[in-house]
Amino acid sequence: MPKVALYNVSGSQVGEVELADNVFGITPNTHVLHSAVLLQQAAERRGTHKTKGRSEVRGGGRKPWKQKGTGRARQGSIRSPQWVGGGTVFGPTPRSYGFKLPRKVRRLAIKSALSTKVISNEIVVLDQLALAAPKTKEFAAILNNLKVARKALVVTANYEDNVALSARNIPGVKFVAAEGINVLDVLQYDRLIITKEAVEKVQEVLA
Repeated sequence: MPKVALYNVSGSQVGEVELADNVFGITPNTHVLHSAVLLQQAAERRGTHKTKGRSEVRGGGRKPWKQKGTGRARQGSIRSPQWVGGGTVFGPTPRSYGFKLPRKVRRLAIKSALSTKVISNEIVVLDQLALAAPKTKEFAAILNNLKVARKALVVTANYEDNVALSARNIPGVKFVAAEGINVLDVLQYDRLIITKEAVEKVQEVLA
């Protein structure tokens, strides 16, 4: 089992935590990680693009000139695609870009993402994280104690209002509860700061 240091909010090491091999100690599957990231990014696309076809643009009700005898190419409507102001052929229409991945693949993806953080030594486990009131300055001091100067994803076992309100004004920091942890966030942020209780909750769900 991989072991990582356990810290308190003052930045002092207070022990070690054993992480489950089947969640934090697997060999990351890069193909599955790529698929999971595409899944999340595709789901975020609005897909509201739209162009007008020849039946939707204005005008063109009358044949521009007679079929024969003019020396010009035959035309049926000034709103055919080859005319300026005509309709668009095979243009984009509103659609959903979302797709599905099997449940086992999704679970493997989040395990691979978490294992990547352990391998890269980019995970910080806290004994607990709770604030008496929303204080951005106090939360920034905790990050400073942990020597976290880059983008960080903060995870607690349950949604903590005070932590969420304290973290939201700090650039590069995002807070989620354990149930909201996802592949894209884990990979996007340089450091994963997670409480011991949240680790146990994640292992219970994914094991």
